[in-house]
Amino acid sequence: MAPSLVRDTFHHHWREDNLASAARCEVCRRSRGSSDVLAGMRCEWCGITSHVACYLSMPPECTMGRLRCMLLHPACVRLDSRNFSKMHYDSDDVDPSAAVSKDGQPAAPDSGKQFLKVFDGDDAAKRGHFRLISILRATRNEEVVEAALRAFYLPDDLQDYELHEIGGLQRLHSDDILNRNSGPDNRLKDAGDVWLLRAKPRDAEVIKVYVSWPRLGAAFVPVSVSKNSTAASVLTEVLSHLDRQRQTLTPQEKILDKLQEIRKVSLRQMNQTRFYIVENRNRSVQVSLLIGGLPPLLNKDEYSQLVQEHLTIKSHLVAISHIYASQGAVALQISCFSEAERIYMLAKDTSVNSKPLSSHVIPEIMHNKLGEDVCPLLVFVNPKSGGLKGRELLCNFRKLLNPHQVFDISSGGPLAGLHTFREVPRFRVLVCGGDGTVGWVLGVLEAVRHKLVCREPPIGIVPLGTGNDLARILRWGSGYSSEDPHHILACVDEAEEVLMDRWTILLDAQDISEDGKDNDFLEPPKIVQMNNYFGLGIDAELSLDFHLAREDEPDKFTSRFHNKGVYVKVGLQKISYTRSLHKELQLQVDSQNVPLPNIEGLIFLNIPSWGSGADLWGSEVDSRYGKPSIDDGLLEVVGVTGVVHMVRMLRKSKQKQKKSSSGVKDGRSESPSSRVGGH
Repeated sequence: MAPSLVRDTFHHHWREDNLASAARCEVCRRSRGSSDVLAGMRCEWCGITSHVACYLSMPPECTMGRLRCMLLHPACVRLDSRNFSKMHYDSDDVDPSAAVSKDGQPAAPDSGKQFLKVFDGDDAAKRGHFRLISILRATRNEEVVEAALRAFYLPDDLQDYELHEIGGLQRLHSDDILNRNSGPDNRLKDAGDVWLLRAKPRDAEVIKVYVSWPRLGAAFVPVSVSKNSTAASVLTEVLSHLDRQRQTLTPQEKILDKLQEIRKVSLRQMNQTRFYIVENRNRSVQVSLLIGGLPPLLNKDEYSQLVQEHLTIKSHLVAISHIYASQGAVALQISCFSEAERIYMLAKDTSVNSKPLSSHVIPEIMHNKLGEDVCPLLVFVNPKSGGLKGRELLCNFRKLLNPHQVFDISSGGPLAGLHTFREVPRFRVLVCGGDGTVGWVLGVLEAVRHKLVCREPPIGIVPLGTGNDLARILRWGSGYSSEDPHHILACVDEAEEVLMDRWTILLDAQDISEDGKDNDFLEPPKIVQMNNYFGLGIDAELSLDFHLAREDEPDKFTSRFHNKGVYVKVGLQKISYTRSLHKELQLQVDSQNVPLPNIEGLIFLNIPSWGSGADLWGSEVDSRYGKPSIDDGLLEVVGVTGVVHMVRMLRKSKQKQKKSSSGVKDGRSESPSSRVGGH
């Protein structure tokens, strides 16, 4: 019977989970939530829940739920770079939730359990990337294989797979039982804890051949292939079914051998492999690399000379497609795989003016294939913020979304993500980090916005920093407390857009003589962007001391409690600080001189939150001034007399926050909904 044209869909991304007490099974509509054991299955994408015994009877199609409109569909991403995606996203395949001790070995399990390291194919074994699975000490092979498939999110039939022991030829057969309690003679060696997940050899199988580049709902033709099937024979069968002109494909590659080769490299890669037919246009290879770390503010010829000098590029294969002079970065378009790989690896080991270069493989986003209602989310995560929570969020968001839309900002900054999304007509940004990380993203966005189709994308925040003042004002919370990543994305989907002022500050400190005449500059003028606030005097000195302490010992600054303790320490050191700053500064507002009292610092506020939530302006008790707003086009200027004065203002503000929170508990006001802050 001739194959029929069918439609491709996403399948549920099932994962074992503790069902909440209010959760109901989508099949039997009953609730059996438990906090003690894994009592059910939850789809990571659409969020539906089901019992373990019920989920197999559900339709496999997933609607993606809340994530559908923010997901960058895989069919809209093209990457002509072989295995560059693995090098670009050098993430650890070890499940962050697995129990691992400091030396990298599995933590001591309960007496009735053991941990197995499972590798997905030869590629994962070479790179040392594995998943830990926990099993009982007496477990049938089917249960071990099923646990391994769940660990790699493979929805296939477990009868098609087997486990190979690394370092030996031993296999687990269907009647075998893992039993390490029956005495030393029957115990597996140490290598018995390390296994390789393999697909069983097949004499025939069915592949999907798409009639065009795959996209959501794209049509495909299922074709049965055997050992004698070649690419040309498959193409002939598909074209005859589609009633198209017969074509010949060379070379005559064996399809089944190709499938077995892909499975040997990685089972997950095979699960993501698609076959499709397109018109043969001899499309040339195009690999895009973003090279950062170059000196800023050079012209194209100077950047070409630098790249040629340090990377020895072949001019007939490499061309500069984009220049980001303010960021010291260039985008290279390369028409040869081997040349792209050489430049990619060489750039990572090269320094220019004692500054190491960075290199990123940039995928092509085919924005014309995005749906009209799709607004993909560009995610930046600072893994150094919030202790290990930043790294945990990075792994979780890459599982929930397309990895090509989630970027590690500590590796080359936010430019790689913005350059990737440069032609997307509409997108949103989620920044996971502290106020400094948000300011970093906003600063780079301001510098390159003229090269983006979407010049003002809305920006949301997951607060991972110490103060998180901007996140407080935009109602994203005072700090991240391990919320469910799926819930965070749902909040982004519901969030409103608000406007926020951003300010450009020109620093041109000059030496003024006694007669009032300007002398030479003390240092070259500098332009900076301000989002939250800007300080002069004692406030700036405390921030500088904290910054230098963190630069000296960054490994110690892994918690908000420790960070605030360092602020207290540097504050005590400055408690007797006196400089009479009012004698050295001249303040002008609307071209009018403002006399300054005896102060030690000035703070210019753009948002009504400073020092982890303190409202320095306090306009609610002063009827002479209106309440500040983040989009009123005005700055509030506050003078401080010293450290003691700053501590008093912080204490007073905290007391007001406690009263306000008690009012919420009494039901006099509702908790504000999450919002997205624009810029």
